[in-house]
Amino acid sequence: MAEQPVVGIIMGSKSDMPAMEACTKELDELGVPYELVVASAHRAPAKVHEWASTAADRGIKVIIAAAGKAAHLGGVVAAYTPLPIVGVPMKTSDLGGMDSLLSMVQMPSGVPVACVAIGGAKNAAIYATQILGATMPEYREKIVELKRQMAEA
Repeated sequence: MAEQPVVGIIMGSKSDMPAMEACTKELDELGVPYELVVASAHRAPAKVHEWASTAADRGIKVIIAAAGKAAHLGGVVAAYTPLPIVGVPMKTSDLGGMDSLLSMVQMPSGVPVACVAIGGAKNAAIYATQILGATMPEYREKIVELKRQMAEA
């Protein structure tokens, strides 16, 4: 039986999957169990609401939200859950991802969304693991080991 997911990953579109492979790969390497769902804040708001509002009850501790263009997904998810949200702005053909980035970092007071760089899926996984590590020593140890390996490279 698979381990209980502690990270939830939500993407606004299936087209975000290739860019988010760096995230899932890093979580796999760090041994962090996750669940993944594709649901658009604009095209499937009821699905986003259901998934986000029940995430904590399912054992999720932190959510990674990837979206492009208007990129409201992270903020919408943040409105429905008390869990920390890490936004990953997707690179876009229109404005190179600046539209996504600004949509995520310009959240209103009271609805915070942490944000990594445009296309920063790997850093989102590492940051989510660091958040877990604040209260779960096994994940803190994974980050300590990762940093040790980077220092030796």
